[in-house]
Amino acid sequence: MVVPGADIEGRVQSKLAEISRTIKLPGFRPGRVPANLVRKRYGASIMAEVMQDAVSTAADQVVEERGLRPAGQPRIALTTDPDINAARASDLAFSVELEILPEITAPDLSAITLTRLRSLVAPEVIEQTVERLAKQQREMIPVEEDRGAEAGDVLTVDFTGSVDGVAFEGGAGTDTRVEIGGAGFIPGFSEGMLGMKPGQTRDIDVTFPAEYHAEALAGKAAVFAITAKSLAHPAEIAIDDGLASKLGFESLDKLRETVTGQMQRELDQMSRLRIKRELLDVLAEKADFAAPQNLVDAEFGAIWQRVEADLASGQIDDEDRGKDTDTLRAEYRAIADRRVRLGLLLSEIGRAAGIEVSQAELTQALRQEAGRYPGQEMQVVEYFRKTPGAIEQLRGPLFEDKVVDYILELAKVEDRIVTPDELNLPPADSAETPRVTFQPQAEATQAEATQAEQTGAQEPGAEAVAEAHEAEAGAPSAGHAATPEEAA
Repeated sequence: MVVPGADIEGRVQSKLAEISRTIKLPGFRPGRVPANLVRKRYGASIMAEVMQDAVSTAADQVVEERGLRPAGQPRIALTTDPDINAARASDLAFSVELEILPEITAPDLSAITLTRLRSLVAPEVIEQTVERLAKQQREMIPVEEDRGAEAGDVLTVDFTGSVDGVAFEGGAGTDTRVEIGGAGFIPGFSEGMLGMKPGQTRDIDVTFPAEYHAEALAGKAAVFAITAKSLAHPAEIAIDDGLASKLGFESLDKLRETVTGQMQRELDQMSRLRIKRELLDVLAEKADFAAPQNLVDAEFGAIWQRVEADLASGQIDDEDRGKDTDTLRAEYRAIADRRVRLGLLLSEIGRAAGIEVSQAELTQALRQEAGRYPGQEMQVVEYFRKTPGAIEQLRGPLFEDKVVDYILELAKVEDRIVTPDELNLPPADSAETPRVTFQPQAEATQAEATQAEQTGAQEPGAEAVAEAHEAEAGAPSAGHAATPEEAA
């Protein structure tokens, strides 16, 4: 491309004339500074500014005139060596190189057939949860008689754990309440305190489970030095409206209704994640176009950066252990290519359907994001307002969910009721699908979590429900690079 020197010179003269009307130089009245002096002082910077603007404008114009859809920013290279100090501008020649988005033909969405697995909360699970809530509300009655701790008693202890004689991080506790024989501890921990009296000390030998979350302790034998401080026995508590009132509910029925709603929402979320993954697998097979390499490079770069961090910290996934770097790079590049193609297909479907993310939806998403950082809400809001492109971190997932909902409305979807355990299993034909760790029989509801905060109850080893991430979760808005997905 060539921008004629006359056009550049005309823009330079126009800007110089504008400056000369307001410039102030010693010995000259405003607006009376000679043109040659103005050019001598400001000509080079104005020439550079005009040339840059001319190149950018010309590149945008040719993209618009030819109806091109760039896959990223164009690469511009000057083919002449302009002299910004010249008395007059000369022709400016340059080349523009850009990748364009491929021609994408959306599949017949009404021909897509999917099975949506759904699960309902069992009544017995609801009652088990209510019973746990009641258990947390029980008053502790000090044991007055001279006896050791029995099953069901609560022993308050200090403890220090060690492996091979060396104390490990997170292995100590003070004034920790331990239910003898209760859940929430590594096997043998609470059972080893059976028979202890206040004031006694004891060393307990335990072995961490092979699948323990802290890799450095998994499968290791440990010794816990225990000092018993006080012994109490929990009083019985009736499961009635009085219990509900203690927990902040109008009645026992309202408590059960809240527990049911919380658990059902989590099951419904699992169901959505599962059918969404099934849908994305179907769409990925239909996204048979070539992905722009610059988008693939960017996606792979983001993925590989995380992989390298995991390698450096020794936290690499088991399925990647033993693989050499070339193999890992090839596998993750294939994943990046799939993600980009899938993201572009979703963007095209959304664009053709006129799907947009409203300002109200963005505002709500921003409020939710800010709410994740109590006390720092204003800083989060300011970050998104002032950081270019940051709002796309919120827009992308919203756009993707709306496109997925649109496709599910058109597709043939058959609902099938299964158990929560079946819902939790990964599809047999998809090794990449993450397992969702929600287990209604073992995990606390929101009401339990709130109550635990109020009472200060401590349960070492108990873990919260892990957040489930889709393996393909980053559809971009039209023309925007795909957001990297996270495995659970």
